Amino acid sequence: MRGPQGDLGSYSDAAAVARFMLSAGCRMWQLLPLNEVSPGQDSPYSASSSCALEPVFVDLAAVEDLHGLTDEEKAALDAARAQERVDFRAYRSVKRGALQRAFAKLRQRGAPRELREFREEHRSWIEDWALYRALHDRRQRSWRDWEPELRDRSVPALEKARSELRDAIDELIYVQWIADQQWRRGRREANELGVQVLGDLPFMVAEDSADVWSLQHLFRFDATVGVPPDAYSAEGQDWGLPVPRWEEMRAQGDPWLHLRAERAAELYDAFRVDHVVGLYRTYARPLDKSPPYFIPAEEPRQREQGERILSLLGEKAEVLAEDLGTVPDFVRASLAAQEIPGTKVLRWENDRGVPRDVAKFSHVSVAVTGTHDTESLWTWWEALPDWEREQQLSQPQLASLRGPDQKRYTPQTRAALLELAYSACSDALLTPITDALGWRERMNTPATVGMHNWTLRLPWTLPELFSAAEPVATARELAHLAGRYHRR
Repeated sequence: MRGPQGDLGSYSDAAAVARFMLSAGCRMWQLLPLNEVSPGQDSPYSASSSCALEPVFVDLAAVEDLHGLTDEEKAALDAARAQERVDFRAYRSVKRGALQRAFAKLRQRGAPRELREFREEHRSWIEDWALYRALHDRRQRSWRDWEPELRDRSVPALEKARSELRDAIDELIYVQWIADQQWRRGRREANELGVQVLGDLPFMVAEDSADVWSLQHLFRFDATVGVPPDAYSAEGQDWGLPVPRWEEMRAQGDPWLHLRAERAAELYDAFRVDHVVGLYRTYARPLDKSPPYFIPAEEPRQREQGERILSLLGEKAEVLAEDLGTVPDFVRASLAAQEIPGTKVLRWENDRGVPRDVAKFSHVSVAVTGTHDTESLWTWWEALPDWEREQQLSQPQLASLRGPDQKRYTPQTRAALLELAYSACSDALLTPITDALGWRERMNTPATVGMHNWTLRLPWTLPELFSAAEPVATARELAHLAGRYHRR
């Protein structure tokens, strides 16, 4: 999103987003993860913490102790505004410098009671996270390459580092307090308008993260997490993430999982559990290139583990499951038994190319036109083999597309595909903004790294969403479909 000035959207903009969504008949806002990303990364799934919020979305105009920007910062923001895609590095640089000045002002008047209370309330994760970040900022390398006493968390070394880095730690916690305040206020305003926020719980955090550094005994480093061959990759994927020691976690009362669940419930009304099959069975790829394997290995243990973890995650907030890719039947049966909504991507709901009837989808499911990892409806439609397109056109909602232009993605194609989605029996429907607008662009291309991923943003500022022809027309169309199919 672009904020009112054309900058990167902020936590304070949640109410404006909610008002636009309501104009489109939408009452749920799905977000990509808001976790702080690892240094040098743009992917919201490369988290350096499962609890810390990403400071790049802080609204500088709402920071009490910040009295304006420097000329250099204003120029950097002007340059970033002019770019079609998000330059996260530029935004982070400006906001980091501005928040440093705000913290210096706050120190002069003393930490307010609210900041002290926030720090105490979140001491279970925030002190270790801030120490990790302060150490990382000075070393600029993974904790695996730190001095042995810090890498291995020697108590005297940690106490010495906390003393030496006290000011940096205090500043990091101050920025988290600002982000937390702004997001909670923004979410509350969205809720008051009638829009719920659906968060996203990444399956794992990065190896170079505060979580893994502080809980090393709960992870293994002789293999990395990935996925077996699926629709995205014929050879499978290696995500380069650490492998959880699920049994050790369980034996110790699952401290990491409880922490994540509690923080997610603080931040969201509900949350999507990313790569839910990985909670049942984690695909480990050994570093020595020996054959990959699942943890646990046997189906009964896999089912018991997955259901235990999902029960834990759902203690304080509703959970939805991302059950895409190579998912065994017993996992979907398990989700159904727990009444946890799975994800139905319309283009993948088929049997050897024959589309499944959307009117027979389970009510306890989420129908989606695509995800942040899929190509757009536009690209998918025009790349379909002729025989498969014919199968798609056999659906009553798409029959009107038959004709000389049926291979092209036209405004009529977009409208028909949206109607197909809205007519599904799934209790919830989620549409990526790119599919709603009928764009060719995609948010992410799996197994690739670069500026083409995660940097897509709308060309309009938030106020312009209510006046520009394209978003206004789209909102009216979606609101009409919501009413027609009783999705209000």
